[in-house]
Amino acid sequence: MFTIYNKQSGSSRNVIDRRNFLSIGGGIGALSLPALLQAEARQQTGSSHKALIHLHLGGGPSHQDMFDLKPDAPSEFRGEFNPIHTNVPGLDICEHFPLLSRMADKFAIVRSLVGMISSHSANHTSTGFDQKSLSNIGGRPYMGSVVAKLQGPTENGAPPYISYMGGKPGYLGPVYLPYKPSGNDLKLRSITEDRLTDRRSLLGSLDTIRRDIDSSGQLDALDAYTQQAAALVTSGTVADALDVRLEDPAIVERYGNGQGKNLLLARRLIEAGSRVVTMQWGGWDTHSNNFVSLKKLLPQLDQALSALLEDLSLRGMDQDVTVVVWGEFGRTPRVNSKAGRDHWTRLSQVFLAGGGMQLGQAVGTTSKNAEFAQDRPVHLQEVLATLYHNIGIDSQRVQLHDPTGRPQFLLDQRPPIAELI
Repeated sequence: MFTIYNKQSGSSRNVIDRRNFLSIGGGIGALSLPALLQAEARQQTGSSHKALIHLHLGGGPSHQDMFDLKPDAPSEFRGEFNPIHTNVPGLDICEHFPLLSRMADKFAIVRSLVGMISSHSANHTSTGFDQKSLSNIGGRPYMGSVVAKLQGPTENGAPPYISYMGGKPGYLGPVYLPYKPSGNDLKLRSITEDRLTDRRSLLGSLDTIRRDIDSSGQLDALDAYTQQAAALVTSGTVADALDVRLEDPAIVERYGNGQGKNLLLARRLIEAGSRVVTMQWGGWDTHSNNFVSLKKLLPQLDQALSALLEDLSLRGMDQDVTVVVWGEFGRTPRVNSKAGRDHWTRLSQVFLAGGGMQLGQAVGTTSKNAEFAQDRPVHLQEVLATLYHNIGIDSQRVQLHDPTGRPQFLLDQRPPIAELI
């Protein structure tokens, strides 16, 4: 048991009960590398919990060049790409998705997505609202923060919410910020992703923390957020998850190079016990040279996303783990003078997989040039309601209290997508 003594109040309180990580008798300095590794060996991995992998395609992906091609439209709308058949009859997708085309039974596409906002931010796809909503009390919390609040960490001790693109806890407060392995939001000096994958550096950092806190006499300054960080660095499964060098090289190769490896990292973090992992994949703001850019981006996404879906299925995680892939909005039906497509909020798309959903289908149809939802418009809040449902949160019932004490529903449009549930 780790007990912190408060000099001002003269009281003590329990902070971390994690494999007897720290004790008054032993302290941080007594935690040897062999002891840490032995503790790691006792830690079991695997996904026995509901979880979400959220891939944000930063910039706004072109919906009509990915999953809703219009081969019969005039050339100024149709673009350069052709559709190909998938293993689901009637569900055609872009020719640059050959791997995904063979496993369309493992995902669903919502082609008639509405409610998007003209903003280069993940705020609306992470909360369901624009940034002005409840801004006077901190704003709406991102979904990962809501899950961290309502469900907390799993027994593995991993942070429930890990994000590589930031994340706002809104009115829930900074205790529910995501852990960012690529940054230092944990306020633990020098403990970043690289140090988490280096045990000796990690232990040295812990020694520094101990000396700093002891010299200040402010041990009680470890708030709930920093407690989470201390639990993180003692979780061998999380440290190992961040080190993809421990993965089978053949599996690493399947995900491809560059940003695709983030999806492998997301799967490893879910296995380590995290509930929500969000990743950013940039480069989709194609105001010019849309087709040149997509000829590079789409095959990379095809390789990484198909590898993830295969991995989740082979590991028996596909019923528990939901995958969502989308961006801020769609892009203009008409190709502009720079061979690009501009921002288009009236219609977008979302890719969904796993989560025990009814897959192998496209929900909704669009107009002949992919300008509008023709039937069954699906609001982005319905997507978030579906994600909440899959992770075990009933958005039609659950409320959170804001700092004023007022109860707040998670969403305004709260039923999940009936076709998928």
